[in-house]
Amino acid sequence: MKRLTLLVLLVCVPLTAQQEFDLLIRGGLVADGRGGGPYAADIGIYQGRIAGIGELSSASADKVIDASGLVVAPGFIDMHNHSDDSLVEEPKCESMVRQGVTTMVLGEGGSAGPAHQGERRWTTLGGYFQAVEEQGVAANICSYVGQTQIWTYVKGEKLEAATPGEVDRMKQQVAQAMEQGAMGLSSSLLMPPSSLVTTDQLVELAEAAAARGGIYSTHIRDEGEGVFDSIAEAIEIGKRAGIRVDIIHMKIADEKLWGRMPEIIDMIDAARSDGHDIRAHVYPYTAGQNNLRSIIPPWAHDGGNEAMLERLKAPDARQRIRKDILEGISGWYNHYLAVGSDWSRMLLVGFSQPKNQPYVGKRMSELIADRGGDPVDVLLDVLLEEKGSVRTVFFHHSEQDMQFALKQPYVSVGSDGAAISPTEGLHPHPRWFGTFPRVLGRYVRELKTLELGEAIAKITSMNADKISIPDRGRLESGYWADVAIFDPETVMDRATFEAPQQYPVGVEYVIVNGEIVIEGGEHTGALPGKVIRGPGWKGVH
Repeated sequence: MKRLTLLVLLVCVPLTAQQEFDLLIRGGLVADGRGGGPYAADIGIYQGRIAGIGELSSASADKVIDASGLVVAPGFIDMHNHSDDSLVEEPKCESMVRQGVTTMVLGEGGSAGPAHQGERRWTTLGGYFQAVEEQGVAANICSYVGQTQIWTYVKGEKLEAATPGEVDRMKQQVAQAMEQGAMGLSSSLLMPPSSLVTTDQLVELAEAAAARGGIYSTHIRDEGEGVFDSIAEAIEIGKRAGIRVDIIHMKIADEKLWGRMPEIIDMIDAARSDGHDIRAHVYPYTAGQNNLRSIIPPWAHDGGNEAMLERLKAPDARQRIRKDILEGISGWYNHYLAVGSDWSRMLLVGFSQPKNQPYVGKRMSELIADRGGDPVDVLLDVLLEEKGSVRTVFFHHSEQDMQFALKQPYVSVGSDGAAISPTEGLHPHPRWFGTFPRVLGRYVRELKTLELGEAIAKITSMNADKISIPDRGRLESGYWADVAIFDPETVMDRATFEAPQQYPVGVEYVIVNGEIVIEGGEHTGALPGKVIRGPGWKGVH
């Protein structure tokens, strides 16, 4: 058979006439990741890879999935995911794979390595990859090496400028991580100590990643009043380092500037017209998650968390902190001012102390009202009680700006979430459970912001291409069989800000490397994920 001869060439193994495929997906509408509309086709899978696409009615298989009325798409690639630690504890990755996610891109400012001896079970990013492979995981993973991770590895927590010698050591760590499989360098420049890094130093670090085929992914310094300067810095780093740039969850997070996203797009378009590869991604929500401690001005973080807590106790320091919160500091992104000085636009989602647990899922304004007194005093007292950390959702950007960015041809999607199972007492951002079905249900079917094929590309091939994954993100013969099968009429997120731990509906099957992980909407327990290493990998751990 001519088709069988082709399949032997693609998968390099003999196939018998009686058994063509391990898994056959029949009768679906294929949205292959290239951006066009869906078309009718069957898909055959053999030894973890796609081995045939087309009319395969005469083929046989160990298992057949009837995809009639369903869309068959490449598995979704989450461009911005924080499951670095959670997948070690919960390798089934429930909240992500049930959305259709088959690959998670890890690492922001922080990453799983490098780490000093005793901090983790591994000391390098390569060691983390090895640990994940040995344990098993439901979805594929890859990771950047984080600039904050490298900065603190070399310098510790003290807020002081890096010396040339320290920058050289940081560059060595970037190079080592790239050779261990990192996809590039990531930064999160909003908070200290990483905010101390200069543009020139970032260029040096990015050059080390670029020399090994990596990209530069950045949470810019300021998403509020300084957003335009921060976008300009990201573009400058891309130009000077000769590196592809991906702007993390691009937004305008200050209501005074809402409606000006077209100006940011004009800046990026100009750079792209000049030949510089600047891209971005968004999440389909108008609130982000950070921490209440982000309202504390940068100088108060000097020396790390314990030093900050001591300042929160000192009357003089508290007075200075209060002034800076209420009035702002030039060059500092102030979450309080960004939400219009409105405590009700802060949703509290994580406490450690039993006395504060009743406020999980409540607004900061409610906690302030119940306690009484000066709101800033309540803020500082709660941070002291919680040892400096209260996870918080901030409602700070607009639907109009988000949708305008989402529609741009170089803007893809990332969740900024993490893979978990439903956990009592945890109140995460709903994006942890709903990002990708939300894109397909709300922004494709309901609002028609995107066409279906366009949306699929933004959550599959665009992300694979961005980080140079050669054989995922499309449904194509020879590619790894990462597949999401969903009902286009019902797919939708169910997670809300009030009740976030709800799985989506309409995602019927999810296949990772040829193995079924979600079947009939339920997890099979399979852990077939692989570590995807970057172009600089030299086979070292």
